[in-house]
Amino acid sequence: MAGRGEPPEGTPEGLPGGGDDEYRSVVFDESFVRAARLQEYSAQERMGEHARAVRSRSSWSLRPSSKPAVALVLLLLIAFSTAIYMGIRHPYQPPLTGHPEPLRMTVIPLAPEGPVPGGDAERLFAHSPAAQFRIGGSGISLPSAAKTAHFSESQVMNALSIAKDYLIKSSLDPDVLAGGPDHQIRVLLDPDLMAQFDQSLATPAGDGRHSATGWLVRFDPAEVALADPRIRVQGAMSYAESGTDALTVAADYVFVYALRPAGNAPHPPGASLFTVRRELHFRLDREDLRVNRTEIQSSTVEAGPQACSAEVASRLRPLLAGERASARGPAGTDPYATGPAPEALCGTLATGAQPSSGG
Repeated sequence: MAGRGEPPEGTPEGLPGGGDDEYRSVVFDESFVRAARLQEYSAQERMGEHARAVRSRSSWSLRPSSKPAVALVLLLLIAFSTAIYMGIRHPYQPPLTGHPEPLRMTVIPLAPEGPVPGGDAERLFAHSPAAQFRIGGSGISLPSAAKTAHFSESQVMNALSIAKDYLIKSSLDPDVLAGGPDHQIRVLLDPDLMAQFDQSLATPAGDGRHSATGWLVRFDPAEVALADPRIRVQGAMSYAESGTDALTVAADYVFVYALRPAGNAPHPPGASLFTVRRELHFRLDREDLRVNRTEIQSSTVEAGPQACSAEVASRLRPLLAGERASARGPAGTDPYATGPAPEALCGTLATGAQPSSGG
């Protein structure tokens, strides 16, 4: 007797598993039926006029199997919306990578009111305002370094040290003073300032941008020489933050040189003192601190005794012992000329800035 699951005649011959197996691969299970996009109308619904045999089912019906997918989509939408909101509230601030501005410089000759005092260099120093100045680099004292809001104590000290190094190499090195090699100064500059530096030394111009004497102190070795290598120095240095990414260092120092005429010929009037005041403003960002270089934002130089008519863009031109300044003033300025305005500044060297008669 055949079982309940088999036809009365048994399994047809030649078909393994019976005839139903032939359609097993196309049998639609319950989940497939629920997911179908088309649904057949009932017999009563098909009786209506112009009734269609089937209707479309919404693909967004909340089937049990689709709930995880819907939840995933909602989570993605929430995450995306949150990211957009945070981006608006806290926009990304890219680091400042702008190039430094060209160095702005002013060089002012100071003319004496009478003849330049002369004598022994040591005695001149002893009877001048520089009597208590220190000698050389020891006169460039640094303030105490302390951490700031965005820079450590060691970074502040590094910034001060770079500024001091620049002052020493550009104001005290005998070879630089005599117009010699300037490579040791150049390597301390931000690369974006090197072209301006090179042009200033190759073709100096009194246009407020390309005076060699705005970068360094130098004399004409054919005219003057050091009468005493012990240059007197005094001044002060300070620092502050410039935003969150840079430090600024302000340096204000006075350098006093004992000079004499160049060559080995005797010079009866003796030596004379020449005073240079340099005010420099440095800016050092984090990359500058890392590689030991600096930007120089501004440079102001007052130097004398010199004649107001002296051309001081390429070299400082001291008046030596016994010499007087000419009555001519600075070179004329043409207000109708185009291009950068030439420097046409001059000051008077105060009598008290010169050594007293005791020298």
